[in-house]
Amino acid sequence: MSLKIRLSRVGAKAQPYYRLVVADSRYPRDGRFIEKVGTYNPRVPHDHKERLVLKEERIKHWIGTGALPTDRVQRLLSKVGITTAPEVHTQTKQDKPRAKAQERLRVAEEAAKAAAEAAAAAPAEG
Repeated sequence: MSLKIRLSRVGAKAQPYYRLVVADSRYPRDGRFIEKVGTYNPRVPHDHKERLVLKEERIKHWIGTGALPTDRVQRLLSKVGITTAPEVHTQTKQDKPRAKAQERLRVAEEAAKAAAEAAAAAPAEG
């Protein structure tokens, strides 16, 4: 059984409110869970004491037994100091041009470099 510590939404429409729950990863997001270990209310200010309420002992217990926090939960727990922040995912190739376009850019750069070298060498000879 692969356990996750994740957010389960319980708020009304346009009023999000979340429970931090320990659940089997195969269960639905808002479905059955094993234990409720905290709450998260994103609608209150960042410094408000009720924004993130945690049962730290129970969270440490479940992490010790092999439960893995999701990225968002791990980010929330790192602000309190229970875990470390997750690694930042960088975008892979979607922001880069395709292979043929990269080849054309490389050839154009080489041609421009060769032209600049030729222009620099021409006045010295003449």
